[in-house]
Amino acid sequence: MQYIPLQTDDESSPELASRPKKMSRQSNRRSIIFLFILGILLLGYLAIANDLRTTRIGSSAIDSIASSLKLQKYNYIVVIDAGSTGTRILVFTFHSSIINGDLVLDNEFFEETKPGLSSYVDNSKKMIESLGRLVEKAKAVIPQDLWSQTPLNLKATAGLRLLPEVQANYLLDECRNFLKNSGFFIAEAAVSLMGGADEGIYGWFTVNFLLNRLSSHNIGNTVAVLDLGGASTQVTYVPDQDDFKELAGHIYTINTFSHNLSLYTHSYLGMGVMAARRAILTLEMSDEDNQNPNERIEIRSECINPIISNEWSYGGRNYMVRGPVNGSYQIVKTQNYAGADEKRPIVRAEDCKNLVKRFIDGVGVRPLGLKKHEIYGVSYYFDRATEAGLIDPFKGGVITLDTFYNGTIDACNYPNADQPYTCLDMMYIYVLLKECFALEGSTKLNLHRRWEGHEMSWALGAAVSIYQDL
Repeated sequence: MQYIPLQTDDESSPELASRPKKMSRQSNRRSIIFLFILGILLLGYLAIANDLRTTRIGSSAIDSIASSLKLQKYNYIVVIDAGSTGTRILVFTFHSSIINGDLVLDNEFFEETKPGLSSYVDNSKKMIESLGRLVEKAKAVIPQDLWSQTPLNLKATAGLRLLPEVQANYLLDECRNFLKNSGFFIAEAAVSLMGGADEGIYGWFTVNFLLNRLSSHNIGNTVAVLDLGGASTQVTYVPDQDDFKELAGHIYTINTFSHNLSLYTHSYLGMGVMAARRAILTLEMSDEDNQNPNERIEIRSECINPIISNEWSYGGRNYMVRGPVNGSYQIVKTQNYAGADEKRPIVRAEDCKNLVKRFIDGVGVRPLGLKKHEIYGVSYYFDRATEAGLIDPFKGGVITLDTFYNGTIDACNYPNADQPYTCLDMMYIYVLLKECFALEGSTKLNLHRRWEGHEMSWALGAAVSIYQDL
């Protein structure tokens, strides 16, 4: 960091001005104030003349006026997030502020289709049809004369990382061949299997960028970001100096807006909510029970309500999932006129928690010092809290880990055939945060899917990286 000494009006200072020069300063101040007022009036006039209803005085106002006068250059970036449970296409519109050079996100288009690419191992034609529909959606929001100049990148995540290498490469090759003829600019490495570290770093950047914790002139207090996907989960934050030694091997130096930061990130492959669900459900199964991939596998689990009988497919395997043979029930006071008590089937929460702990105990890497930071959870953290009625489904919200656990117990005590895995998924999230990430019950969790209309996903971070390479 460069700096210069701050001068003060000290009598010994050789730079002290004489009385006449002081009068000159006052005159200069009047001129500066006059020009400032004149500038405000000019901005106001231009704003009214160009019908800029949302213009604010400052750099945003000048950017808005520059945009209306067509002095601003815009860039489109297309990112396809090929996740384990779905494929999303995002179109970002950026420009650089003419005032300070800060990157400004103007617009974002989002569209999603399910299932994820990893489900199309045996039907690549259907995969391309699904991908084609997303590409057409992107073309509808970008001027046609800019298609060939607009970079499009497809980045596959943990869903493909869990596939055998041959199958993953086959699907990526099919996508690459299709996208080369899409009309967009496809660079040599535009279609790729993204590493877990990239996913964590891009996701961290997205959240902190949208929260305005990053700028070209100041790096504010950044937040820790927890991203829970279907097949993997990422933990990313700027660690304290005291924790560096213990976190060695997972520290990355990044440069963002001319600032260098040391960032901790770790991706837990196989610990996304869907992958963990399967692992927990099959924890007590023998290898012999899990041998034939073409047969439907029967599962009974302590984390499933006794009344549940549900067909579920994941990773090319089919399962019939049921609760334990000797299920538990509790007597519940009802509000009906008869006044009769209800015998309600429940999940034994402690038994389910112990089962989940057996799965978590095998995890070696722990994010030391995470609880020191302000924490934002995205993706399935938000989804499960929303389904349990703990936060607003549109605005998101802030809850403690204890509140999340209370919601988990409620989910385990209520039989819900429409959402048969809520108890299991929430118990997994709770044990992951409590036992593996060492968060306390009073730890606050900021849970959001969007921020001011923008998706809190790693795709924005990837788009910014692409933009800076243009």
